[in-house]
Amino acid sequence: MKGLILSGGKGTRLRPFTYTGAKQLVPVANKPVLFYAIEDLVEAGIQEIGIVVGDTGVQVREAVGDGTRFGGRVTYIEQDAPRGIAHGIKIAQDYIGGESFVLFLGDNFIRDGIAAQVAAFRAGDINAQIILYQMTDPSSMGVAVLDGANRVVRVVEKPKQFVSPYAVIGIYMFDQHVFEAVNAIRPSPRGELEITDTIQYLIDHGHSVRAHLLDGWWIDTGKMADILEANRLVLDVLNPRNEGDVDGASRMEGRVVLQKGAVVVNSTIRGPAIIGENTRIENAFVGPYTSIYHDCLIRNCEIEHSVVLENSKILDTPARIADSLIGRNVEVTRTGGQTKTLKMMIGDHSQVGIL
Repeated sequence: MKGLILSGGKGTRLRPFTYTGAKQLVPVANKPVLFYAIEDLVEAGIQEIGIVVGDTGVQVREAVGDGTRFGGRVTYIEQDAPRGIAHGIKIAQDYIGGESFVLFLGDNFIRDGIAAQVAAFRAGDINAQIILYQMTDPSSMGVAVLDGANRVVRVVEKPKQFVSPYAVIGIYMFDQHVFEAVNAIRPSPRGELEITDTIQYLIDHGHSVRAHLLDGWWIDTGKMADILEANRLVLDVLNPRNEGDVDGASRMEGRVVLQKGAVVVNSTIRGPAIIGENTRIENAFVGPYTSIYHDCLIRNCEIEHSVVLENSKILDTPARIADSLIGRNVEVTRTGGQTKTLKMMIGDHSQVGIL
């Protein structure tokens, strides 16, 4: 069995971040979202992994490499433009060959992994398995309708009326019959080969499509709020460790991870929180559910429930920063004036002065 991760796409919901970087490389608890997908596949016993890449392919290749660091072997498959999930399957046909495979959208996050779902697919005599997440209103997603035997009888993309509470999330399992489907369907009105049309084709042509209802945490990390929530979920199960340097005037409270080379001076870190490699925290307060990536400087400020990407500086801010996603190579500094609470989404290579 092989794995196939889609890591193309424009990431429009995470702009301005994704003007300069791959959305799948935005870190959750100081680890790119894409790495969680790779680790989930390897944990489920899948070492051969194809990654479909587009405009940000160079960044993805540099970050992932050949896959050996994860215990797998990665092959890259070029996609000329975002043409739909089913198109990603179609161009991977030569790589997959006659094997079954797991399709994983690279910006999807499941905290508890996919080993159980993969085992269920391997044990069943089925052609496809989709993972469903029960929601009060799944109308913004593909929605599955089930019969009494947990078979999928219909899949509807973004239904205008309620048809089912079961949203189809971005993890699928297929055998070779899926290639018959992706080669037969036609582009939708938005010009893409849709995964919902692919699944419906399999159903209409008598193939067995089963559902696996997810009872753990799943997030599509396509928006700022989703990144912050995924970050919270990982930090909630964090095992504390200290590979950095903490001076005597500082306090570590709760579950805190200091990665290699991190320095904390006259500061309080209240976990769950993670401080990245070679990051310096000085005269600062870092509150719960905060991840600060590598080579950052946080000085004379307070921050909580936020994600800060690499090589950024937050200096001398007059108010506590909260509920924020701050990009790479960003500098946030004080410019004077009255204080107030800050909530920000700041893109890469930005500079912000706070009044």
